[in-house]
Amino acid sequence: MRIYIESTIPSYVVARPARDLLQAARQQLTRDWWDLRRERHELFTSQVVLDEIADGEAAMAGQRLGVMAQIKLLDLTDEAKSLTKDILASGLLPADADRDAAHIALATIHEMDVLLSWNCRHIANAAIQARLRRLVEQLEFTLPVLCTPDELTGELYAWSAEFMGAFRFGQMAKVMI
Repeated sequence: MRIYIESTIPSYVVARPARDLLQAARQQLTRDWWDLRRERHELFTSQVVLDEIADGEAAMAGQRLGVMAQIKLLDLTDEAKSLTKDILASGLLPADADRDAAHIALATIHEMDVLLSWNCRHIANAAIQARLRRLVEQLEFTLPVLCTPDELTGELYAWSAEFMGAFRFGQMAKVMI
């Protein structure tokens, strides 16, 4: 598959371990996908992503940029800029979510199969995905699948079900070991 890697993915790959259990599971799932499954796909990103991940603490930014060093860059074409404006003008994303709209536009214009992201507010969001799909189809494009790594692999759901089942039955210690 042709997969557009959005900025949250390298952020999760190199992040310090989270204290929140669900966040830690998402980090580990992302690292596992990155280490074990990314080679099965053709990966792409953009300068928009590189600019985003270059921000913040210098050491962490360097690590994020390092993991993305070999990923192919998509061009921010006039067509992608125009679609970004159309997405923002539709009101489906807030006006200040211009980078998120650019990720969606770039993945769409360059005909990606998947846009992989942990941004569930503006990108991997089922509540807006159908409306985004209708918008881009009206403009004669095809929206890629917008999903998180757990949706791509199905692994976090299995882990969550095991964890919650154990939690309900007082078996928390067994799951945590």
